[in-house]
Amino acid sequence: MLVEFENEISMEVNRKVVALKRALEERRLPGIGELIPTYRSLVIHYDPLTADLDQLKQAIDQGVKHLDLSSLPKSIVTEIPVLYEGEYALDLEEIARIEGKTEEEIIRIHSQSDYYVYMLGFAPGHPYTARFENPFSFKRRETPRVRIPGGSIVVQLGLSDIIPFDQPCGWNIIGTTPILACDYRKKNPFLLKAGQWIRHVPVDKAEFMDIKRQVELGCYQPKTYEKEG
Repeated sequence: MLVEFENEISMEVNRKVVALKRALEERRLPGIGELIPTYRSLVIHYDPLTADLDQLKQAIDQGVKHLDLSSLPKSIVTEIPVLYEGEYALDLEEIARIEGKTEEEIIRIHSQSDYYVYMLGFAPGHPYTARFENPFSFKRRETPRVRIPGGSIVVQLGLSDIIPFDQPCGWNIIGTTPILACDYRKKNPFLLKAGQWIRHVPVDKAEFMDIKRQVELGCYQPKTYEKEG
């Protein structure tokens, strides 16, 4: 079942999606499976043999009518370490040329804003995130790459995504993170979820490799904190 909100991409609309998801989770209706938030809609998986469809529709109707955005938990920020260097930042030089700025200025723009996580999609754990100030001027590359490495941080306009696995991509690579957006060794494999925030933190090569080793051993925990304001 698909529940659609306003036909726009905005944090206000997305928070309604997240609030409805939370409201339905609290109802614990029988036969309800995964609830998948997108930019502006909520996908509801249900088992037709055990779910009461009328009860589900009623719960959705009541949830939409009485959305309480104030009841959403405080926003969490997860720090994402990023190496903006050489082969780990294949398009940084080109991005700087397009924007008419130095590479250091581009890194500063990318790493000094919090990014809102709208949704996960395209690949498991793949977060679509956006900042709301000082967007870049470029969109996708004219020629997409058939394969880019997992961990690549890709950008266009005010958007920034973490690529969870090796996959095709038409966005520009600004850096690479050593942490995993999706780790199937964990009970909950996804690093992020819709409605939270991330902040990119520049690291050097030595720090990158140290974090990568911790990730491989399964002992790395990214820093998280409550978002102010």
